[in-house]
Amino acid sequence: QVQFVESGGGLVQPGGSLRLSCAASERVFSSHGMAWYRQAPGKQRESVAAISLGGNTNYAPSVLGRFTISRDNDKNTLYLQMNNLKPEDTAVYYCNSLRATITPWGRGTQVTVSS
Repeated sequence: QVQFVESGGGLVQPGGSLRLSCAASERVFSSHGMAWYRQAPGKQRESVAAISLGGNTNYAPSVLGRFTISRDNDKNTLYLQMNNLKPEDTAVYYCNSLRATITPWGRGTQVTVSS
C-alpha cells in the first residue's frame, strides 16, 4: 500500500531553488506530524525539516534559513521549498512521519546540485 509519493527533484546549479512535494495517504497525513529526510550516497538517512500537526517547524542546522517546510492538510501534501542550494544538498529526498515509523517508504525524489 503506497503511503508517500515524492516529486519535484531535479538537477539544479548551486544557488538555485527547487520545491519538493509529497503526496501522502489521508490516514497518515491527518494524524501525524511530518518530516523530510534525505540520504546521500554512502551516508545514513537524516532528517532535514519537520512540521507538527499544528504547523510548528524545526530544521537541521545545515538547512536552517534556506529550506522551508509546509503542509496542505486539505490536499494531504507536504512541501519543501529549497533555496540557495549547495552541492552538499545532493541526495534522495523522502517524506515520512516525525518518527519515521510509516512503511513502506516512498521511492524518494533525487536532488542533484551541480554546476
